[in-house]
Amino acid sequence: MSVNTAHANGGVLIHAGETILLFSDNTTIEFSGQDGPMFKGTKHGRIYLTTHRIIFNSKNAKDSMQSFSSPFISMSDVELEQPIFGANYIKGKIRAQPNGNWSGEVKFKLSFQSGGCIDFGQALLRAASMAQRNGGGMSPPPYTPPTSGWYAAPPPSYTPSAGSYGWLPQNSGFGSAPANGVFMHDNPPPYPGINSNYNVTPGPSYPTLPPASSAFQNTPSAPMTKDQEAAASAYFDPRAPNSAFVQQPQFYENPPAYSELDQMKKKD
Repeated sequence: MSVNTAHANGGVLIHAGETILLFSDNTTIEFSGQDGPMFKGTKHGRIYLTTHRIIFNSKNAKDSMQSFSSPFISMSDVELEQPIFGANYIKGKIRAQPNGNWSGEVKFKLSFQSGGCIDFGQALLRAASMAQRNGGGMSPPPYTPPTSGWYAAPPPSYTPSAGSYGWLPQNSGFGSAPANGVFMHDNPPPYPGINSNYNVTPGPSYPTLPPASSAFQNTPSAPMTKDQEAAASAYFDPRAPNSAFVQQPQFYENPPAYSELDQMKKKD
């Protein structure tokens, strides 16, 4: 339970994700078991039931307790009373929350002067019982290390060593290859340069294609005649089907030697 933490500008203040389920006007609440001035007297106002807690807002702006709220887990011994004479009421105990502006435990009596206690009480009792069933009454014990069979965790690998000016030392885990070493792979032997006298057992032989018949053997072709060479190098124009262009033979002469050039210069 916390005091004066659930009101703002004359209205109710709820948390993000919290939803108001029920509310009832013309209610009174009385506290017992605390000597503080804020718990004295009868408070008049409105009671809210949300998905997380109950909230009471006082109608008297001069009252020292403007609001109080209590989650279901802080409530215990919650009961619904229906007296023969008088209004129905709900009673129970509430424990203080951390930073709730008070400490200890207090008893409360919530009366409904205009009716609605049965509906509000059934919803509150159901929510309170679920909170008591799902939540533990005491905090878990603190963690303590075992007395034996344990050791401290090793330092992290990125911690720099002393005397290195904050730089990590080089890792020599990937050094150079050993001298006179030969790379061995998963293929079957023999390997070049290793056990050159190793005899390889030949595998099973498979049938091959029969040799080609002598009738289909390639024979050297006869040299082409001049007419065949001219026909092979001719150009046919589809626009002039009755004529063909034959490329003229070109005769290339070797360039003169340097000695001949010198003689020609002397003659000039």
